[in-house]
Amino acid sequence: MKLLDRYIGTTVLVGITLTLLILLVLVGFVTLMDELGDVGKGDYTTIDAFYYVLLALPRRAYEVFPMSVLLGSLMGLGGLANNSELVAMRAAGVSLARIIVSVLKAGVLATLMVLIIGEVVAPNTEQYAERMRASKMSQQITLKSKYGFWARDGSSFVNIRQILPGSQLKDIYIYEFSPDRKLEVSTHAGFAQYQDGSWLLRDINQTRFLDDHVESRTLEQATWDSLLNPNILNVVVVRPTMLPVWGLYQYIDFMQKNGQEVVVYEVAFWSKVIMPLVTLVMVFLAVPFVFGVLRSVGIGQRIFAGSLLGLAFFLMNKVLGHMAVVFSLNPLFAAALPTLVFLGLGFWFVRRVH
Repeated sequence: MKLLDRYIGTTVLVGITLTLLILLVLVGFVTLMDELGDVGKGDYTTIDAFYYVLLALPRRAYEVFPMSVLLGSLMGLGGLANNSELVAMRAAGVSLARIIVSVLKAGVLATLMVLIIGEVVAPNTEQYAERMRASKMSQQITLKSKYGFWARDGSSFVNIRQILPGSQLKDIYIYEFSPDRKLEVSTHAGFAQYQDGSWLLRDINQTRFLDDHVESRTLEQATWDSLLNPNILNVVVVRPTMLPVWGLYQYIDFMQKNGQEVVVYEVAFWSKVIMPLVTLVMVFLAVPFVFGVLRSVGIGQRIFAGSLLGLAFFLMNKVLGHMAVVFSLNPLFAAALPTLVFLGLGFWFVRRVH
């Protein structure tokens, strides 16, 4: 039975790996075509576009992994079915449940693969890719540190302690220097909102350093014309898909303590938590399909059926995620429902096969 487990597992994993590579090539090509339209903005070159797409591939792999698992499992088991190997196994006394166990063992290895991609590789490469892209396009020196976001804006340096959704900033420091690098003006604003191509600062304390004295003043609000724009600052706003599970948990806790909306991040958190289960469900679903409705069809029909199922799961997952934000649904329910539906579908097909 160990030999059987190894043979079935290898077949399924090879199918999953090949399917994942093919999907990544397709997704990477589409992303590259989109990125080439931005070549020439600032210092962004064709080489930078290729590099950006390469760095973004781990996140893309994480997103398409459920579909890759389903299609790859269908392809691997379908090959065994076409060669009558599954029939021979059943004739030799191997039960359907035992074959499912062998396939699920391969699913465990696939789960480890997606955990490494989603928790270790993708968060780091995606954040680096976004910072590189923004820096090249804006021709600005940017830095994210534990003291907030730093950027060079002409002859000024800007420190933003907190970036909020909706093009809003809190706790902003602006240091303006003369051509000979002497500090001329130091400005602190409690809040900023991007409106009509410029920033509206509020609760302003400004200090001007003159040759023989220092002047201070307080303003209720003022306009700040800056090269910084929300597209650049969005790079450092934490995206749910760019954080590992523990990072999401910590960020959700931070936002709750500051009274901010966290539904989007909670949906992303639970989606990442149940991703191992999603992988196993997709592998499990392929078995009754191959033994049942897809037993005697060609590879093209298996790909078509698997693509439809994978697309249905992807759309259901996205729709429920957005509905959770709009209608304040339970994040765990929104993240888990597609997986539970497909798990129930798998058990229903197993019963039909029996």
